Amino acid sequence: MIDLHFAPTPNGWKISIMLEECGLPYTVVPVNITRGDQFKPEFRKLNPNRRIPVIVDRDPPGGGEPLTIFESGAILLYLAEKTGRFSPRDLRGRYCVQQWLIWQMSALGPMLGQNGHFSLYAPDRIPYAVERYGNEARRLYGVLNDRLGENAYVAGDDYSIADIACFPWVMTHKAQGFQLDDFPHIKRWFTELRMRPLLQKGLAVGRRAVRKTLDGEARSNLFGTRPASGDTPAGALQSLQPDH
Repeated sequence: MIDLHFAPTPNGWKISIMLEECGLPYTVVPVNITRGDQFKPEFRKLNPNRRIPVIVDRDPPGGGEPLTIFESGAILLYLAEKTGRFSPRDLRGRYCVQQWLIWQMSALGPMLGQNGHFSLYAPDRIPYAVERYGNEARRLYGVLNDRLGENAYVAGDDYSIADIACFPWVMTHKAQGFQLDDFPHIKRWFTELRMRPLLQKGLAVGRRAVRKTLDGEARSNLFGTRPASGDTPAGALQSLQPDH
């Protein structure tokens, strides 16, 4: 059994989708990031970075003590290795999947997060930030669109953890100010993936918990104005847009 410490954000949904797609039994442990659950001592023991998601696998390969893993990319790699699914076994295919997974982790997710923050949530509109992150988000959509014009899926001919990582972030396209009609290859891919029943089941996890308005406490916990442990700033930019 796997414990999934979870909040309904794109990074959280990556893992609930993967668990459903792999058919692994899991229990959801809700983490209310708007009320600061991620800063509690018991969560900090699981993830010193104080972010969701985290898994605790109580039956890891080879047995032994439960295994705790944080960072959504690392969790996807672990679950792919544990199940032998959604990552190729051959060297070239495996590293193709991994490079696109890292691209999502280092580029697509962070830039869309910043674009969403400065466009939708920042208390003051900063034109430079809006333009900079908007332009970079559009560029990355273009990269993904070009890639999907050459391949059925993000990392090649087969559905993989690279697709699972990218999909929940592309779900935010309307809130981000993008129309998929402008990116026809992403639209084709997005429409196809939305039809996967297990992906939909993974997306259903926690949907009722999505907050559509943010009060002062939520903003403090999410956007880094709250100290994590007395004197350490702790940004928790996990945007709560309707499609997250």
